[in-house]
Amino acid sequence: MTRVQQGPPRLQAWLNRLEVMGNRLPHPVLLFILLSIALVLLSALMTATQVSAQHPATGEWLHSRSLLSREGLLWMLNNAVGNFTGFAPVGPVIVAIMGIAIAEHSGLLACVLSRLARRASERYLSAVIVFTGVLSSIGFDSGYVVLIPLAALIFKAAGRPPLAGIAAAFAGVSGGYSANLMLGPVDAILAGISTEALSLVAPQAEVLVSDNYYFIIASTFLITFIGAWVNDHIVEPRLRSNTDTPLEQSVDEIANPAERRALRWVAAFSVAYLALLISLVALPNGLLRNPDATAMVAYPLLRGIVIFIALYAGIAGMLFGYLSGKFTRSSDWVLAMEKGMATLAGYLVLMFFAAQFVNYFAWSGIGAVVAIKGAQALAALQLPSTALLVAFVLTTAAINLLIGSASAKWALMAPIFVPMLYMLGIDAASVQMAYRIGDSSSNIITPLMPYFGVVVAFMQKHDERAGIGSLMALMLPYSVALLLGWTLMLSLWMLAGLPLGPG
Repeated sequence: MTRVQQGPPRLQAWLNRLEVMGNRLPHPVLLFILLSIALVLLSALMTATQVSAQHPATGEWLHSRSLLSREGLLWMLNNAVGNFTGFAPVGPVIVAIMGIAIAEHSGLLACVLSRLARRASERYLSAVIVFTGVLSSIGFDSGYVVLIPLAALIFKAAGRPPLAGIAAAFAGVSGGYSANLMLGPVDAILAGISTEALSLVAPQAEVLVSDNYYFIIASTFLITFIGAWVNDHIVEPRLRSNTDTPLEQSVDEIANPAERRALRWVAAFSVAYLALLISLVALPNGLLRNPDATAMVAYPLLRGIVIFIALYAGIAGMLFGYLSGKFTRSSDWVLAMEKGMATLAGYLVLMFFAAQFVNYFAWSGIGAVVAIKGAQALAALQLPSTALLVAFVLTTAAINLLIGSASAKWALMAPIFVPMLYMLGIDAASVQMAYRIGDSSSNIITPLMPYFGVVVAFMQKHDERAGIGSLMALMLPYSVALLLGWTLMLSLWMLAGLPLGPG
């Protein structure tokens, strides 16, 4: 069993109280229903009192829209189904679970995870999970639907609290969403929005995809260190002290020769599958190669990475299941998928109501008004450049508690903040990086983040008492540590005059 130092007793007690208070909230489904009702009433009140804000870049006056109006009521009725089916966390989770369920019920996951847990250094397990989570952002949502539940199983196999695995993975995947060793889709999306915003005051200027590259590489290692330290010194000790059940190391040896042979076949299939994907990207006319020479070459592959992961897990699971003797009938793999889908019943109910609330918030326009008011308050501070960037980081982190989508929020905020700060002598790449820090740091503590409910559902598989308060208390130490550490690094980076990227 790993040696984990005890965290500060006062901090542990405070987090326990936060969890208790958070879990006194109604069931997450009821909470989203109540929040939706409150939002409907708030939108009507703001509309009746004519709360508005003027967009500083375009001069357009933005107003909130009442969900209690005829237009709002018809919109809610006509879009209830679409809000749910188009909600980002729904489709990828269902697809991924179908493939992973085959790998799980065939026994493949148990074999692989037990070997991984047995061979992995306990000292660096948290760091490996956080680091992998950070890198997973290159594959869009794959980290949320694949790595987070697997991290729980890896920690459990190593005799450590599975919720600590979930926390470490969530910290890397979501808290470290704006860091990586490679440029990915998020860099392209944000740079495009930044360029459009910058054109309002500098029509010939451009923010390149690579303009934050040096800084996000350094950020990857900073987040790995912070996430692993918080996990080992604060989160895991608290989880151990709060449970009366001793943790057992579930790493059974694979003694069955059939299972060993099946694993070898899975390993061979894995190499062949990876080689096929690489060839489909690398070949000049590859099916998964981006025809746009100026864009990311592997974009089609990354865009559909959840499908490829599910397909790999399904085929590998069937291969292992039939060769090991776990599967004996032709329909066993179908039954495995059905069992996996059965576990999503509570999750799908939660996602329906979460989708309504998130879309109500977006349609009402309340977030836009709040963002502009925040921008005006920030401009009035008249701070030095570095201090202004720090204030912008904190403003972004606060706004992120209300608007979850990184790209949608930046599309709203960039036309406001990029020209404003550019006129104060701060280049657009620095503003964009400050935004990414604030956005990522508070992702893991806001229930409005689309995958927050997903992670709660993953937690409940290991602790049925877990709720929104449990996850917020679990992730708050990471959020505070990332916000402070990452902001300090940006401040020192800017004071030293180091370039954020090759652009």
